[in-house]
Amino acid sequence: MSGHSKWASIKHKKAITDARRGASFTKLANLISIAAKQGGADPEMNFSLRLAVTKAKAANMPSTNIERAIKKGAGGGDGAAYEEITYEGYGPAGVAIIIETATDNRNRTGSEVRTALTKHGGSLGTTGSVLFQFDHKGVIEVHQKPGEDADEAMLNIIEAGADDIEEVGSSFIVYTAGAQLDAVRKSLIASGYEVTKAELQYIPKTTVTVDEKAAGQLMRIMNTLDDLDDITNVSSNFDIPDDIMEKLNG
Repeated sequence: MSGHSKWASIKHKKAITDARRGASFTKLANLISIAAKQGGADPEMNFSLRLAVTKAKAANMPSTNIERAIKKGAGGGDGAAYEEITYEGYGPAGVAIIIETATDNRNRTGSEVRTALTKHGGSLGTTGSVLFQFDHKGVIEVHQKPGEDADEAMLNIIEAGADDIEEVGSSFIVYTAGAQLDAVRKSLIASGYEVTKAELQYIPKTTVTVDEKAAGQLMRIMNTLDDLDDITNVSSNFDIPDDIMEKLNG
């Protein structure tokens, strides 16, 4: 997945910013409520809920918010009913984009997703139009142990069941088969590693290298989508060269 590393790094850096500003709390609460509604309120018995709660804690979401979201989903409640909808679309240069949502109004969400894409040179696709270009993988963020060198950490992580690893600073992004995500997460924790993220993601099979114009449009699309409360995750297969990324960040 060497072509995916730059995009993983972009998402990693953006995730830190999102967590600091607390913009993802509404999205996380929706994910937790849906998971609790579908599989029950016990995270130990409900894998989807356990992943949602882990993601919420990584974003420093208050425990009271997490508990409230679980009760809302498990109890049915009087609030709006949320559903998960996945949209598929295209960005500039023909890149593929998958937009995962949790919404109580599919008409509103569909309109917002379509606008975010078309405003910056993209378009909404039909079901199945781009999904085949991705693998649904488990993604785990693991922090290196104090005093442990990178090579030793990688060997230990592979022994825990990882399919692939990317180094990001003093952390590692670990990829697993979707069905093995929880088992690998538990193995890493049992081995003394700090796991700060564990979730299922769409990982591109191949990437599309884009020029500066397309890169700017794509980053505007991604930022616009990420700012929408109904959006829970966005995946794409574009790759931005380092020199262009530096210009965009400058």
